Amino acid sequence: MDWDERAARAIERYHGGEARGLDQRQLTQLANAAWAAGLCLLMAGRSEGAAEWLRRAADRYRESWDAGVPADSWGRPIAAIKALLLAGEDGTGAARWALDAGAADAGSPVGRYAATLALLVLGRDPEARMVAETLTDRDDFPRDVAEALLMIAGLDRVEYAIAVEDVLESFERRSDFLEDVRVADTVLVLQLLAAPRALAVELPESELLPQAEV
Repeated sequence: MDWDERAARAIERYHGGEARGLDQRQLTQLANAAWAAGLCLLMAGRSEGAAEWLRRAADRYRESWDAGVPADSWGRPIAAIKALLLAGEDGTGAARWALDAGAADAGSPVGRYAATLALLVLGRDPEARMVAETLTDRDDFPRDVAEALLMIAGLDRVEYAIAVEDVLESFERRSDFLEDVRVADTVLVLQLLAAPRALAVELPESELLPQAEV
C-alpha cells in the first residue's frame, strides 16, 4: 500500500474541508482527515509529519467538542488522547478534558473507556483499574481491550501480552476502520501506555502496524 499517497489524499480532504462552515460536524470531519493523514504518515515511517497531523487532529477534536457535541460523544476525547500519544505527546491535556467532562461517571462503556485511558495517561493506575474492571464483563465493549487496559493498570505483563495480541487479532479480522485507514491504532496506544510501566511486548508482524517503532 502506498501510505504516502493515502496521506496526500487525506491532507487534500482536510484542506478542502477548511473552506466550509466549521460547525461541530465539519470540525469532526477535519479531525478525522487529519487523523487519517497522521496514521498514514506513521505507517510510511515519516514520524515528524505524522506527529504534526496527529496533533492537528487532537486540536480539531477538541474544537468539535467545544462547538457543541452531544454530552455522550466520548469518541472525541478518546481520539484526542490517542492522537497525542501517537504524536509523542504526553496527552495530559486531553486526559484532563475527558475527566473534567465526567467520563469516569459515564454510564456508557465508551465513556468508561475514555476515563480509563485518561487515568492511565495521568498515572492514576489504581483508579484506572477500578474503571477498567467495569468494562470486562460487558457485551457492548471489546473484552480484549478491557483486559489489556486492566493488565496495564495492574502491571501484569504476562496477561497484558495475551490481551494485546488478542486485540491485534481482532483488528486483523475487522473490515471497518475510521477513514478506511487499516491501522491497529488501539494496539499502538496500548503499547505506548504499557512502555513506561515496563509492560510493552514484542508483537507478531502485522500489516496493520508500522514496521518501525512508534
